[in-house]
Amino acid sequence: MGFDARAAKLLPAGKALAITGCPGLRLQATQNFKTWTYRYKTADGKLKQVAIGPWPTLSLQDAMSKWLELRGQKVAGVDPARIRKEQRASAKATPHAAKNYTVDAVVRNYIDGHLLVSRKAQGASAAKNALERLLEEDPDFAAMDAAQVTRGQCFSVLDKRKGRPTAAAKLRSLLGSAWDYGLDSGKLDGNTPNWWRQVMRGRLKSKGKVIGGQHIGRRRRVLNESEVGELLRWLPNLHANGRDGLVMYLWTGTRGSEIFGMRPEYISQERGEWWWTIPKEETKNARHELAEDLRVPLFGRALEIVQRRLETVGKSGWLFENGKGEQYAQHDFSGYIYDLQSYSPKGKRRNNPETNLPVGDWTPHNLRRTSRTMLASIGCPSEIAEAIIGHMPDEIEATYNLHSYDAERRHWLQRLDAHIEALAAAGAPARP
Repeated sequence: MGFDARAAKLLPAGKALAITGCPGLRLQATQNFKTWTYRYKTADGKLKQVAIGPWPTLSLQDAMSKWLELRGQKVAGVDPARIRKEQRASAKATPHAAKNYTVDAVVRNYIDGHLLVSRKAQGASAAKNALERLLEEDPDFAAMDAAQVTRGQCFSVLDKRKGRPTAAAKLRSLLGSAWDYGLDSGKLDGNTPNWWRQVMRGRLKSKGKVIGGQHIGRRRRVLNESEVGELLRWLPNLHANGRDGLVMYLWTGTRGSEIFGMRPEYISQERGEWWWTIPKEETKNARHELAEDLRVPLFGRALEIVQRRLETVGKSGWLFENGKGEQYAQHDFSGYIYDLQSYSPKGKRRNNPETNLPVGDWTPHNLRRTSRTMLASIGCPSEIAEAIIGHMPDEIEATYNLHSYDAERRHWLQRLDAHIEALAAAGAPARP
């Protein structure tokens, strides 16, 4: 069942509450406590369980974060219970946590011991930069004994950054994980509270995008058909990576990280058909045990782009490269599109409407949402459209429905190709 705080509060001793969508995550009740646990089977079929933390001190979201880490260990063939046992043995071998184990040491040990090892390079680098920026901006806090950090001091760190709530919330999560790592490793005394899991909960919420100094709130922007056509007719004004990236978003509905992470070995011809197969580990679904590689049939302009770029692949091995011969990444494309908006600093300095995008107020992810919306508009069934863009089905459906949808992907992306081309041709005589 889903999590119900009232049901959790009334949960009798000896009973457990399973969390839908998180296999093995349970809230277990004893006479005096309710504890989040992860129950799983080892490779030899033994049923094991490890404690995650107490409820309500540890929220559902924080428990899910820890559950993902433990489940990732299991999927990688590592027994979480054995890891926990080894950590406790190490802690007993050094019965007292290191004195003056500073905030700086906690953070850097977490970066080296977990962050850079367990996360993808791009995400790990961004998280590392955020943590190191905190240490540089507040050297007095970095030099503090981590075990002596108070709840008020944690609040102060986050409160200073509440003007950027999304970044502050991510920093809060990273610091909470760093303290967890210190506690698990035994370098922080087991009685040290992890205040990061409790302070500012629910108070670090983004007000939405800022345009022209004004919050415009959260919006799920979808370009209408007229805007899509106008944007496509303006494509010759974009540089090659921008032009091709925009087309790949609309023609495939895939994510930016997948588009700009394309490599020659992901492209194949099968019975005369061109396919782009994105490895599971390169998708957002990598953490899901039931996820599979994402299969994308290529048509029209998307196919032309891939075939052209296959002929000019550089030493880096990426189909999308920058001028230095390095990977042209998702954030490069996002920054490029932002700079072409009339409200961006560069757009304002240009002071020439003809050099700015003719269709404004959109992000690259809005192109993916537009592609998904157009699939719906031409009659594509929802479950097929979701499979095309790489969304995971509900757990029960994923368990029992193993159909690959390859034929359906080809049918509907071919129809999408024809639909988008019609939009591009509607208001201009020639395509780029």
